Amino acid sequence: MLLMDLILIFISSLILIICVLVGVAFLTLLERKVLGYIQIRKGPNKVGFIGLIQPFSDAIKLFSKEQTYPYMSNFNLYYFSPVMNLFLALVLWLCMPFFTVNISFNFSMLYFLCVSSLSVYTVMLAGWSSNSNYSLLGSLRAVAQTISYEVSLSLILMSFLYLILSLNMMDLMKYQKFMWFLFLMMPLCFMWLVSSLAETNRTPFDFAEGESELVSGFNVEYSSGGFAMIFLAEYASILFMSMICSMLFLGGNFMDFSFFLKVSVLSFIWIWVRGTLPRFRYDKLMYLAWKSYLPVSLNYLMFFMGLKIFIFTLLL
Repeated sequence: MLLMDLILIFISSLILIICVLVGVAFLTLLERKVLGYIQIRKGPNKVGFIGLIQPFSDAIKLFSKEQTYPYMSNFNLYYFSPVMNLFLALVLWLCMPFFTVNISFNFSMLYFLCVSSLSVYTVMLAGWSSNSNYSLLGSLRAVAQTISYEVSLSLILMSFLYLILSLNMMDLMKYQKFMWFLFLMMPLCFMWLVSSLAETNRTPFDFAEGESELVSGFNVEYSSGGFAMIFLAEYASILFMSMICSMLFLGGNFMDFSFFLKVSVLSFIWIWVRGTLPRFRYDKLMYLAWKSYLPVSLNYLMFFMGLKIFIFTLLL
């Protein structure tokens, strides 16, 4: 029985990771198409029918290119960082609720917070081990930004967790059967969305790769496979954050087809924001996290704590 369970878990995880990687491939295509139409031009449309095979030809091209490495770099860490980055982005998906149960454990929210905070280290090591001033500056910015927004992200998440009094992602579905949390706590949902944008280092918070001053940020020295892995990790985390948003405040019914439509729409919002908004100023980004989001999320947390205690006293 245990062996069969392990085989089922392995097959489910394999299917999940393959689907995530295929999803990432088509998300990059969607992004190039949408940005193309935003800028009044066509996106990739030559490779295959309307450019559908473009991501796969890009992957083959990237992984078959020559891998260069800076002469003064810390070789082992320089090679290891992108692999670890992609590994963490894919392992993060294991806390997703699954129809075949998969690894559906009671502390999936805690697991999400732990693994997502580990990705800071890979970015930091990628920037430092390249031994280039630009990449080091990019990684320092990325780390400062990610750590700042992780605080507000976890505080906002705690408000949701106080409402359901559980760390299991499955319970979010049960509590949103009749009413989405979006209508109950709209400001928090928008704050979560903006914090997720900052957490995934995307426009308007892409200071880690500010092309105007830092060339390409922490991944400036990476080429071919290393660059492709960092790229895959970024888009896998965008998809994952869209999934978490859908679970938290858009019903969260992962057994329904509409769940995947919501994930697609949220991923589209990530791209839409990139095509619309200019880059933020760095000090304003930090002020937003520490002076706006932190006090507001703390106030909401106390409000929902009080609400839950009030309901309990009424019931007793």
